[in-house]
Amino acid sequence: MRVLLVGAGGVGTAITRIAARRPFLTHMVVADYDLARAEAAVAALGPDQASRFSAARVDASDQDAVVALLRAERCEVLLNATDPRFVMPLFEAALAADAHYLDMAMSLSRPHPEQPHALTGVKLGDEQFERAEAWEKAGRVALVGIGVEPGLSDVFARYAADELFDEIEEVGIRDGANLTVDGYEFAPSFSIWTTIEECLNPPVVYEADRGWFTTPPFSEPEVFDFPEGIGPVECVNVEHEEVLLVPRWVDAKRVTFKYGLGEDFIAKLKTLHALGLDRTEPVTVRSAQGPVEVSPRDVVAASLPDPATLGELMHGKTCAGTWVKGTRDGAAREVYLYHVVDNQWSMREYGSQAVVWQTAINPVVALELLATGVWSGQGVLGPEAFPPRPFLDLLTEYGSPWGLREQ
Repeated sequence: MRVLLVGAGGVGTAITRIAARRPFLTHMVVADYDLARAEAAVAALGPDQASRFSAARVDASDQDAVVALLRAERCEVLLNATDPRFVMPLFEAALAADAHYLDMAMSLSRPHPEQPHALTGVKLGDEQFERAEAWEKAGRVALVGIGVEPGLSDVFARYAADELFDEIEEVGIRDGANLTVDGYEFAPSFSIWTTIEECLNPPVVYEADRGWFTTPPFSEPEVFDFPEGIGPVECVNVEHEEVLLVPRWVDAKRVTFKYGLGEDFIAKLKTLHALGLDRTEPVTVRSAQGPVEVSPRDVVAASLPDPATLGELMHGKTCAGTWVKGTRDGAAREVYLYHVVDNQWSMREYGSQAVVWQTAINPVVALELLATGVWSGQGVLGPEAFPPRPFLDLLTEYGSPWGLREQ
């Protein structure tokens, strides 16, 4: 399989390190707007991988340039490791080049103009699902939301529906960690651009008798006890793709996503919003070269440390998982399916911090399943559309087992 990986940041670099250990990959072109960053990701793999990995420069917003690169490199798949702003040009470029497509975050939402905390506007992934027929006619698959959350969390939901429950009352994604970063009061372990997008948009909830609806940010707080020593963490509603994906393939009465942010993190996000620093629309500022236009959110991102560089300073574990409540053989049942990564382990084994590594492993597993024909399909599909057991078995084979806890 020949793959074009667009994005050589923390997640993209972790993808190369994981994929380099697997024989299914024929060649991966690592492309980034910053050619030096792509070259560094490839060079870090060592000379023995020179025939399987190469670097290129591409602007992810330039659909024509991406199409040309896909064709020139004869890539069968485009793997998108950029932030959600670039989902649609890359998604369309893959279709135009007759390639398959994978991403870890879906097309952006837009709140309802009049009732943002009650009604949905444009939902996450709507733009992609509108193009499903074109992908079906092309005989190609766009596998959307195949990171860890969304991604592995969705695989867990499908596994629970297939093997653990007869009826499901609620699928609740619950994410928490006990990670700390030496020397920083505020150093998000994932892209702050994406974090702001997720946490300050109106969260979406699904109920079978109501459909999708929204609530105010940080609503419905609850304390969830995470496994493997992480312990209790307060979680709140956050906008996330699973709520838009799971109900399309899994029969559940309710679907939610709650993230363990903590009071301090929430307070900082609220401050950014109050100051208008979460906005993406450019503002004009003075500079030595005269007036320039910049996005306030991009300024915030540039002011914080790159999450990919924090690994040596981070300590603790991160947990992604899916809590499911329902019945089996007439009896009530609750389980938590989860995946924990210890930062010390991921740094020692791969040189990647835990959060980006945990995100990166899942698209590589999916690529291998597609390359070997274990997973196949056409159209715009979420992880729930595929059999879950091969994915979970291969994840374990990669050396990163998952767990199941009866609640």
